[in-house]
Amino acid sequence: MLTGGELAIIALSLKVATVAMVAALPFAFLVAWALARWRFRGRGLLQAVTTLPLVLPPVVTGYALLVWFGANGPLGWLLREMTGLEFAFRWTGAALAAAVMGFPLLVRPIRLSLEAIDPGLEEAAKTLGAGRLRILVTIVLPLAFPGILAGIILGFAKALGEFGATITFVSNIPGQTQTLSLAIYSLLQSPTGDAAALRLIGFSVFLAVGAILASEWVAARLPSVRKARNG
Repeated sequence: MLTGGELAIIALSLKVATVAMVAALPFAFLVAWALARWRFRGRGLLQAVTTLPLVLPPVVTGYALLVWFGANGPLGWLLREMTGLEFAFRWTGAALAAAVMGFPLLVRPIRLSLEAIDPGLEEAAKTLGAGRLRILVTIVLPLAFPGILAGIILGFAKALGEFGATITFVSNIPGQTQTLSLAIYSLLQSPTGDAAALRLIGFSVFLAVGAILASEWVAARLPSVRKARNG
């Protein structure tokens, strides 16, 4: 049975992962659209930058976030002055780190799903007088939805398990930035923390397996996702 403190850690982790995906989704869709629909100089560079969080050591990503979004970082200072939003050593910073680390897993299924859409459908809609916004809402988004859903599931699972970038950027503060992976790390350092660590590990495995099964369920039932995943 999970204790109150462990439930609080899980609740914080779910909040961080949810906020991360909600914040990252619009940017992921724009990047996926650019990669799928546009041909421009620097396209390969954009693809490389998008993939960087998967191949860089997470500590490097966390340090970059600290430099840019820390209290004295250029973007961190600007956002604090304009919106009052702060990231360093706060749960919002954990959400930012989770969003960055899950971003590549969010972009790829959306991009492949967009590439799988028959351009003839959009051309036919244009000849019938549909505008770009209407085409986006009535044709593109419904057809791309399987890829969007698959990306959200995978990105959410990645966000829940994020460790290196988070601890580098916002430290490991109980009740503020201590998500599941950070709490497990702390408990494993304690001589009396094994039981609690095992409970949280078990819950983490449950969430991860659930996310993978959900992704496979989507892929098995929605043809556009199968095509995107195999593309």
